[in-house]
Amino acid sequence: MSFTKERPSRRNFLLGAAPAIAGGLALASSAREAFAQSRGAMEKAGAASEKVWSKEYWAQKGDVKLYMFRKRMGAPPAGKQTMPVLFLVHGSSISSSSFDLTVPGRAEYSLMDTFARFGYDVWTMDFTGYGKSSRTDGNSNIADGVEDLKAAMEVVARETGQERFHFFGESSGALRAGAFAMARPEIVDRLVLAAFTYTGEGSPTLADRAKQVEFYRTHNRRPRDRDMIRSIFTRDKPGTSDPAVGEALADAEMKFGNDIPTGTYLDMTANLPVVDPLKVLSPVLIVRGEFDGIATEVDLLNFYKKLPHADRHFSILPGAAHALTLGLNRAQFWHVMHAFLAMPPRADGGKLS
Repeated sequence: MSFTKERPSRRNFLLGAAPAIAGGLALASSAREAFAQSRGAMEKAGAASEKVWSKEYWAQKGDVKLYMFRKRMGAPPAGKQTMPVLFLVHGSSISSSSFDLTVPGRAEYSLMDTFARFGYDVWTMDFTGYGKSSRTDGNSNIADGVEDLKAAMEVVARETGQERFHFFGESSGALRAGAFAMARPEIVDRLVLAAFTYTGEGSPTLADRAKQVEFYRTHNRRPRDRDMIRSIFTRDKPGTSDPAVGEALADAEMKFGNDIPTGTYLDMTANLPVVDPLKVLSPVLIVRGEFDGIATEVDLLNFYKKLPHADRHFSILPGAAHALTLGLNRAQFWHVMHAFLAMPPRADGGKLS
């Protein structure tokens, strides 16, 4: 596979090992129609019969209590379940509230509701020092996040009876999810890394953030106000998100206080890379917004090319920036992620590997 320096102004490409991608281009229109029809049918069926069911849980990591939240279509049956589990991992500046956001007067923004209607048992959590979880004297860095996820997986396994789960991480949440995949490869089924960064080389966002690196080294929490939350949606490319989203997210987040941990910012400005692609053994989808300043395409492609699993994909979403799950074009993100998670198994059973 070769990559050129030429960059079309608008594109959404998938680079994967499956040769069906090239042939699939001829079927793109019918595939989009089928996907839209399927999604519409699921939403109508869900609205007509079952409702989205939800429940709160708590994981225990020593003395730390970790808040967890779950959504799916209908209450879970007793015993082991067959519904695939999807675990959502949040980023540096916001808690898990970002995955279940309601924006007054706007269409669907809840990633949890969307994927519950797609047929997933959707879970998320607040990491140490975020949202409803315990605060500690630590800075909640990537390594701490891996330990938080280990504690959370005990709850998910107990409640679902399953042993393998899909993971989605966004921004530093992608670093947490990737680092967890290195530590516990046996329980990671498929992994989605959105707004990810590898070495950070050439990143304008991280170059600007690095100006405060000494503050991150000497402080375990940093200020976070409404303006900072709004900037998540405007710093790369204004117009890629509805301004009402920033206001709704600020309303949801400011109830948890005006400061958050510094650990992921320190890791992203001083300790990259924290994820070794050679140690990520699961199928992987990397999703990047066209205007995202957290990483360059070159940096991400260097990571992508080193992934050992043949089932790997790279997608660039046009008209999107850093906030993929809450942008105007979030439906494109839903499509790409759902298609990856619903990938049929290999007909040859992997015998040709």
